[in-house]
Amino acid sequence: MSLSDRPREDVTDVAARARTGQAPPAAPPPAAAVRPGVRFMRAHPAHWIGLGFGSGLSPLAPGTVGTLWAWLAWVVLGLWLSPAQLGWLLAASLPVAWWACTVSADHLNVADPSAVVADEIVAFWIVLWLVLPAGFWMQLAAFALFRFFDAVKPGPVGWADRLFHDARGWRGGLGIVLDDLVAAACALLVIALARAL
Repeated sequence: MSLSDRPREDVTDVAARARTGQAPPAAPPPAAAVRPGVRFMRAHPAHWIGLGFGSGLSPLAPGTVGTLWAWLAWVVLGLWLSPAQLGWLLAASLPVAWWACTVSADHLNVADPSAVVADEIVAFWIVLWLVLPAGFWMQLAAFALFRFFDAVKPGPVGWADRLFHDARGWRGGLGIVLDDLVAAACALLVIALARAL
């Protein structure tokens, strides 16, 4: 932007600083990251969902704890809902998870906070919806594969993670969810290949 394109006040400020020899004002420091906790979770409905109803507050491996919560919740929901109803729940959960991840990350002032686990929950629900009915060992294998791809981020998962890394707002929320969806797709691909052999 040229000097003539700037708003009038801006030009006046620049001229005044030039006459007096003052340095331009420093940019404000970035907002400090907020530490997630129970008080933070209670502050907004998106925080409840984003933090996986508290599972993301685990001090150790919150992504794994959030995925375990997703597994347990899916089993319980399956007691009352048909596969078709679970599919509708899943379809509704995707935009809700995107919203909750966006709001929670923005309020925490962190691009992809580890406490935000709604992305793991909805992505693992997709895996479970597509592999069930399956026995415990197949579900455990699906869990292990999903956690591997989500944590290690090989190939396409790493690409998806970097695509919107450090973005904020809706793009940042999409970035939080996207790598988990790709991890779910990779886990499902491995399961499909194993079943085909």
